[in-house]
Amino acid sequence: MDRPERRREPALAHGALESFLRTEFPQVFKAGRGLSIEEIWHGGAQIRQAFRDDFVRPGGTISGPTMMALADFAMYIAVITAIGPVPLAVTTNLNINFLRKPGAADLLAEAKLIKLGKRLAVGEVTIRSAGELELVAHATSTYSIPAPHDAQWYFNTINVID
Repeated sequence: MDRPERRREPALAHGALESFLRTEFPQVFKAGRGLSIEEIWHGGAQIRQAFRDDFVRPGGTISGPTMMALADFAMYIAVITAIGPVPLAVTTNLNINFLRKPGAADLLAEAKLIKLGKRLAVGEVTIRSAGELELVAHATSTYSIPAPHDAQWYFNTINVID
């Protein structure tokens, strides 16, 4: 996939991104969680959610909360690939449309920023069952980006506590 938006280097390399997440959000990599960062580029990411039987709800479909969490995580990664390691960036809005029943397979989410401003980032996330072309869900999301002095305060606090 060599689309123009994927040619720009992310603000963090893949290894630095995972290191940042392990420090700031260790819950992402808890055993059995099944999230993996497949690909990143400036303002975008592809994330895999491994299939687990406990994600299946009555009716044999993967639960909405599972897909919402995947969309939110994918969007956070897209934001971080554009602005760098800012742990205080937070979701202010997430809207998701469930389009069809996902199969009993891994889910692949592709997130990309639509607009990046000084204080807000807006993006979209498409979710597919692995091996399928049709979308199972589509989400739009807005993230709030803290002012630089708020981010600096956070890092200063962390350094004092450590």
